Amino acid sequence: MQRHAIVLAAGKGTRMKSKQYKVLHDVAGKSMIEHVADNVKASGVDQLVTIVGHGAQSVKDTLGNASLYSYQEEQLGTAHAVKMASEHLRDSEGTTLVVCGDTPLITSATLKALIDHHEKSGAQATVLSATATNPFGYGRIVRDAEEHLVKIVEQKDATETEQQISEISSGIFAFDNRVLFEKLDLVKNNNVQSEYYLPDVLSLILDDDGVVEIYHTHDFEEIMGVNDRVMLSEAEKALRKRVNEQHMRNGVSIIDPATTYIGTEVQIGADTVIEPGVKLAGHTIIGEDARIGQYSEITNSKIGTNVTIKQSVINEAIVGDYAIIGPFAQLRPGADLGKKVKVGNFVEVKKSVVKEGAKLPHLSYIGDAEIGERTNVGCGSITVNYDGINKFKTVIGSDSFIGCNSNLVAPVTLGERSFIAAGSTITDNVPEDSLALGRARQITKEGYLKK
Repeated sequence: MQRHAIVLAAGKGTRMKSKQYKVLHDVAGKSMIEHVADNVKASGVDQLVTIVGHGAQSVKDTLGNASLYSYQEEQLGTAHAVKMASEHLRDSEGTTLVVCGDTPLITSATLKALIDHHEKSGAQATVLSATATNPFGYGRIVRDAEEHLVKIVEQKDATETEQQISEISSGIFAFDNRVLFEKLDLVKNNNVQSEYYLPDVLSLILDDDGVVEIYHTHDFEEIMGVNDRVMLSEAEKALRKRVNEQHMRNGVSIIDPATTYIGTEVQIGADTVIEPGVKLAGHTIIGEDARIGQYSEITNSKIGTNVTIKQSVINEAIVGDYAIIGPFAQLRPGADLGKKVKVGNFVEVKKSVVKEGAKLPHLSYIGDAEIGERTNVGCGSITVNYDGINKFKTVIGSDSFIGCNSNLVAPVTLGERSFIAAGSTITDNVPEDSLALGRARQITKEGYLKK
């Protein structure tokens, strides 16, 4: 059976008080719309249609080819929004999932369970419900004596008795696709808001003696919609807690989960220790038995096993097994460190290969370079890679020693077992097994200060 999904993302989100489109605000390092789209796809949906309005192009730029798009020019209610997808889905068979684009905590497991329940029951529609301690603002699930759905009533249309109901509609539904679009044409806007409500489709199905099911989730957080900055922070906290707990159950030690920020795409090996204040983002992969020191920030990087990182910033870099980084080191995009490499305090590495066993102990800049095995780069040494217009490469052979405060002016190649005297400025290639000096001769004027 074909499975489709419609993601509602046309609302401007005025309560966010932001120039940015609501569903593009980040939760745990990824926009709300991306969380929803990824989880919908992971639930087994074949085709996604996103309803866009305000900020349509920015949503398209974010999701790209992961979705088809339909435009809702006027926001006239959820039924009207879903109806916009008719250009793609009206003649399709199968199940159609409807999800709001501002529900970043919904999981693929719950969506799949909803779809499976819907299809097994043979219902024309199924609503995902939850129990809320404070149901204000949500549509209420009204059941009859046999616990069957009677209707879903919106907050502004609910009677005092109905407002006491704690079971609420998540705004997430599964429909028989053909029935959905047949009934959408019949929905009226006879309500306080003068809007076309999607839950009215369920009432129309029931009026025709159709079957409408309720699938209840026990995790209210999953269906929480984000309408303002306060709810955004609550969603962030809930998702971060979920992610951290998953890693801990998989064998990762997180010393202080409340101050640890781990993105949803991050992978961490068993017996790795994450210290307080760490931020791991993007498609970062960390091996086993590593230790990520407090206040380190790692983004889109690959960290090997048994690596120690102390209070450092790493972005789009590779760190080999048993390497030691920091404190206060910065690995920029293109840094590729081999096994047992040491990068010490206040060292910056950019677009450079540092091979196994090499050491950059402190206060150095290594850019556009290749550092050979077991080479030691002394304090304050830099690769002078930029002439104001172009970048050039420095190559240093294995088992070399670069003295403190050396300037290696690229393009330049130092052969294996090169020895550069401290304080030198090197502008010419150095053959292997050679000593190179490039500094002014010392002049001492005795008794100068007495004069």
